[in-house]
Amino acid sequence: SRSGLFGSTGQFKLDVAAELCAVLAFSAIRSNDKVGLILFTDTVEKYLPAKKGTHHVLRIVRELLYHQPKGRGTNIAEALNFLNRVTLRKAVTFLVSDFLGSGFEGTLRIARRRHDLIPVVITDPRECELPNVGLIELDDPETGERRIVDSVSRRVRQRYAEHCAALVQSRERLFRRMDTETISIRTDRSYVDPLVHFFRKRERRR
Repeated sequence: SRSGLFGSTGQFKLDVAAELCAVLAFSAIRSNDKVGLILFTDTVEKYLPAKKGTHHVLRIVRELLYHQPKGRGTNIAEALNFLNRVTLRKAVTFLVSDFLGSGFEGTLRIARRRHDLIPVVITDPRECELPNVGLIELDDPETGERRIVDSVSRRVRQRYAEHCAALVQSRERLFRRMDTETISIRTDRSYVDPLVHFFRKRERRR
């Protein structure tokens, strides 16, 4: 969605997501597994059914890099409903998003029962920390709403941080209730260590 077109450290969240998904795709075919792709905004925009082979993965990478989204918003529930319709057999599924949408909790539980679903949460440090730089115009890329805030105000910065913390805690409670593993990725840090940690932990459990 348009909220992915944000990044304060040299990379947008969407850039990190595309690179991460490409790594996962190549990892899958090295294990001789099939890999597919669902790209979504407030609707499903592109679907590539799971297949094997380098040519297929290169097509996935091309879509990740060059797809121009038509929608602005985020509808995780719609994407998960689509996944459940087109993927009847249990599959390892990485749900890569900033999870700034809402109303997807019930659908997420259903998909979690049907598939080995792993949420991958991509965040940027500026989403939780407002810098003290004076007046700032904030733009909501999904709704187009704009607002000017005074970042010099300690109260404004505190409320900004508290709002972000509440969203994070709500999301983490949801994942804990579903007993699902997650991967947390930040735009200002390498995704390699979180990925390696996740797969090593999963291997030990098996």
